[in-house]
Amino acid sequence: MELHTLTHTDFNVFNVHGLDARMEQLITHVRPKLEQLGHYFSPTLSTLTGNEMFFHVAKHARRTVNPPKDTWVAFSSNKRGYKQLPHFQIGLWESHVFVWFALIYECPIKQAYAVELEKVHKELREEIPPDFVWSVDHTKKDVLKNSELDDEAFLKLVERLKTVKKAELLCGIQIPREEAVSLSENAFIEKIETTFKTVIPLYHLAAHAVC
Repeated sequence: MELHTLTHTDFNVFNVHGLDARMEQLITHVRPKLEQLGHYFSPTLSTLTGNEMFFHVAKHARRTVNPPKDTWVAFSSNKRGYKQLPHFQIGLWESHVFVWFALIYECPIKQAYAVELEKVHKELREEIPPDFVWSVDHTKKDVLKNSELDDEAFLKLVERLKTVKKAELLCGIQIPREEAVSLSENAFIEKIETTFKTVIPLYHLAAHAVC
């Protein structure tokens, strides 16, 4: 399957003013590429997770005024949705591409997951490369580099996931826009696939949280 790589036109969609105008550009330029990524990586993630994985392209259907600042395709083990499940995302802001393992605020197992993560955080973080990043809010660009988090700081993130209702935890990479548009199709695929393979222990940890 041939995948179309991202271009500056795709990133510039987020500079278009107005909800309707931006959505029109998103649907024209970006959504077909997210659909492609969904078809391509669903089998890969099904193999990695041991569960059949389905892709969900963001529709931004609930928006009535503010245009989206980012967009994505998410992968989960449920045909109907992904927000309540541990899942994976590939998406972009105007400034970068993101590739995530994600537990977002709707997920009901966050507290149990945090308990399990606390038990194995040292071993698990040793498997995460220094340049990978953590996020506590998928709606913001701010991230924390794995190499810059000591145990105490990381455990604060875990405690927050355990105790704060709207807490989130995401782990993965950000690819700066200039790098993303310069990547060949094969290099782009390899970068995403390597990221998913790296964060897959975080997904498998969720199984302990629901046992």
